[in-house]
Amino acid sequence: MKLKTILLSALLLTSASMADDMALKQEGVKYIKMLGGALKTQLKEKMKEDKSGLTALAFCTGSADKITKEVNTKLPEYATVRRTSIKVRNDKVNAPDATDKKVMEQFEADIKAKTLAPKTIVMVKEGDITRIYKPLVTKSVCLKCHGSNLDPKIADAIKSAYPHDKATGFKEGDLRGVIVAEIKNH
Repeated sequence: MKLKTILLSALLLTSASMADDMALKQEGVKYIKMLGGALKTQLKEKMKEDKSGLTALAFCTGSADKITKEVNTKLPEYATVRRTSIKVRNDKVNAPDATDKKVMEQFEADIKAKTLAPKTIVMVKEGDITRIYKPLVTKSVCLKCHGSNLDPKIADAIKSAYPHDKATGFKEGDLRGVIVAEIKNH
């Protein structure tokens, strides 16, 4: 009888832990969608305005970090959301840490092995913080500013705004980076 009680208790604790993890994941995805949606909507508008990509690049240069900060003001104080990449454009704002790099390297390996599912979300727990990662896969429209054959005007604008830029040379389907939500235990 005692063994059944212990097993039932363990099962209930596991179920509660799984429910907590699912709730954290859903909360993180919500914050990721807030940031991703805000950036994507405005970026699409800028690409429609100017097919060259210069207006979109100017938008990213002048507004992407501001929008990230604005989204973060709407989150609970125990949560943040940000973007990063192995090949960053703005190393002052978007530089990855060791955990970010490890997760992105795994995403790259999954892309290479053709095993990355379109809606992949990865959770990483470190101490009292849980990180929720969503990969950003390069689409053809991204190549105007992140590809190998950049228009000279785009290349000059990037060099001017980001002298240490490493965010070019991508191909469609490459990992461009991630959006990561960080949630402290509360």
